[in-house]
Amino acid sequence: MKNLKINAMTVDVEDYFQVAAFDSLISPDNWGDYSLRVFANTTKILDIFRKHNVKATFFILGWVAEREPELIRLIAEDGHEIANHGYMHQKAFNQTYEEFLNDITKSKKILEEISGKKVVGYRAPSFSIDKRNEWAFDALLESGHLYSSSTYPVSHDHYGTPEWSTKPFKVGGGLLELPQATIDLCGRRLPVGGGGYFRLFPLMLSEYFLGKFHEQHDHPYIFYFHPWEIDPEQPRVEGASSKSKFRHYVNLSRMEAKIAKLCKNHKWESIETAFNIGKE
Repeated sequence: MKNLKINAMTVDVEDYFQVAAFDSLISPDNWGDYSLRVFANTTKILDIFRKHNVKATFFILGWVAEREPELIRLIAEDGHEIANHGYMHQKAFNQTYEEFLNDITKSKKILEEISGKKVVGYRAPSFSIDKRNEWAFDALLESGHLYSSSTYPVSHDHYGTPEWSTKPFKVGGGLLELPQATIDLCGRRLPVGGGGYFRLFPLMLSEYFLGKFHEQHDHPYIFYFHPWEIDPEQPRVEGASSKSKFRHYVNLSRMEAKIAKLCKNHKWESIETAFNIGKE
């Protein structure tokens, strides 16, 4: 029987060669040399969502949208929320204000023109908004976004805002920031929002973490994953570190079935619906 607590399902739409784990090996200038796999993987996800009556938020790279406009239209036609993941998957804290503003504005315009839907949500690549670039919230407001889901209140070697709130909070002129899901367990704060952690842990443990989240919080749980995570046949990137390879490739063959079970066991909405964005 489904758990009827509301959860927000999110998908970060990017291809396997665009991930942060490989950004020292694959330059964006060379992305055009790789065959896109994102269309096939994302349509598999759409099939799973359709089967289990899931609505989701798709944070989409503008670069991908330009090359796969039909995919964006399919996502929109299925009633999912179209949201912004930036244009080139560059970490926000590595950009200037103007570079960041131009990146998110360009991507937002592309997504809106293709989907015919207004884009109000944004997620920074690698959750890359922190104390170094709080100005990013001002740029998001300036570009017409209503919310961001760009912070992870944990300690991590690539990202993290452990000193920031674990609950939704307003910033700047009213932008709503929705942190990724965490729980407190045995005196430690644990990241439980999906991605590589979900691939690594047994489904039973992830289900336990989801239940603990709802015990400890009164706002919807946000889950995230990527289309490349259900693609065990993707080409292997040579030269990556052992840590990067483990993080990227662990349990890819099990992910699709685990996502399907997660969809079956819980009620899932888009962020826009789950958090009543724009309806306060």
